Amino acid sequence: MKIKILLVFILASLAGFSQVTFRVISLPSNTPTSAPIYIAGSFNNWNPASAIHQLQDLIDGDPAITLDISGSITCKFTRGSWETVEGNANGGFLPDRQFTVNSGDTVLIGIQSWEDLGGTSTGTALPSVSMISSAFNIPELNRTRRIWVCLPEDYATQPQKRYRVLYMQDGQNLFNNSLAFAGEWEVDESMRDLFLAGDEGAIVIGIDNGGAERLNEYSPWENPSYGGGDGDAYVDFMRNTLKPYVDANYRTLTEPENTGVAGSSMGGLISMYAAMRYPDTYGKAGIFSPAFWFAESAMHTWMNGLILPSSLRVYFVAGTTESSSMITDINQMRNLLSYAGVSDSNLRVVPQADGAHSEWFWNREFPDAYTWLWDDVNTSIPVEATKPIMKLYPNPVESIISICRESNEVASFGIRNLTGQLLNSGWLQQTCDQISVSGFSAGVYFIEVRENDGSVSRNRFVVK
Repeated sequence: MKIKILLVFILASLAGFSQVTFRVISLPSNTPTSAPIYIAGSFNNWNPASAIHQLQDLIDGDPAITLDISGSITCKFTRGSWETVEGNANGGFLPDRQFTVNSGDTVLIGIQSWEDLGGTSTGTALPSVSMISSAFNIPELNRTRRIWVCLPEDYATQPQKRYRVLYMQDGQNLFNNSLAFAGEWEVDESMRDLFLAGDEGAIVIGIDNGGAERLNEYSPWENPSYGGGDGDAYVDFMRNTLKPYVDANYRTLTEPENTGVAGSSMGGLISMYAAMRYPDTYGKAGIFSPAFWFAESAMHTWMNGLILPSSLRVYFVAGTTESSSMITDINQMRNLLSYAGVSDSNLRVVPQADGAHSEWFWNREFPDAYTWLWDDVNTSIPVEATKPIMKLYPNPVESIISICRESNEVASFGIRNLTGQLLNSGWLQQTCDQISVSGFSAGVYFIEVRENDGSVSRNRFVVK
């Protein structure tokens, strides 16, 4: 009997020896009363609402949980879904927590914010940006999502005016650096600058990605290694649930020629699919560094026999060295769209030698994409011709900018600020000329080049 008791004691001691306690010693002040808190991580397949991983113990009033784990782990805390995951101090993306835990450890946790409820800082978003909902219902997927809106500069002062609408993916990365994972697109700043330069304005809707569901939602086809398959339901949500809500609550122009969709990487894939599946809804598509590789064969098969309106307008942009197949994949898609009936003049491919699979690149390229997509219905902003007449490098620039053209004939140039003031002018003598902007203040500028044949090209650059 003594031997059995001793054996039980030893086994119990060994079992307890590998247990680690997580104790939450601080919570955001806006945490809902009695909200359940869960730990999700590498030890439970990242399940954000695992019942056995809900913090139910109390240590001096602090929620806690004890787990039988050890070694290196990664984890996060949620209120039961990835929409309600913990965030950084500003309510934005928080990288996975990483710990190396030993037997008997107690890990003290301070949760700074919840992504769906925001943080203590407004970040870089302009006043034109607001949250439509922190938990907008997606009945097609039985999920909720945070949705943002960026309104035109004159929306409040022009109550009779209606606006085109652009629906964009990865809403976390569009307006606010405190929410962005790896930098923001500064879409709100770009829209303001374009408006000040004469653009008619547009309503931009930002749809947050689904975190762990992002790959699933951004492809209608499954990739055997990475997932996918929820894309049909997702684009149905955008068209059948979100767009009717936006049209009912904002002053929108609802026709396809006034409705666009845009995204990068996987967001570029689902945006392209949305425009092809519902060309009666979306007449414009901005496709940035698309991840067509994810479901290339399935997409091409699906497009077999597809008939699209010639008026569909698609702008592709990517870095030439982002991947070995990026530009090839884009050109294949461009040709397939042409075969499906889209006018060649409505298809634009812009390969950029310095482009990267990164927010800073998509930030820089967004104004040109937006402007070109609507230059067929908006003549208030002169834009460069369909073929790339002029390129600017580097952009953003610190002191010297190179202006490269297809022509090596003498041409005149002028550089203006956002108010239209002429700051510099002169002549370009060769295919690539260097111009000093060292005396310019940080900000956005426009350059106009007039060729001998009378053609004019304009482009935008940023001085750091």
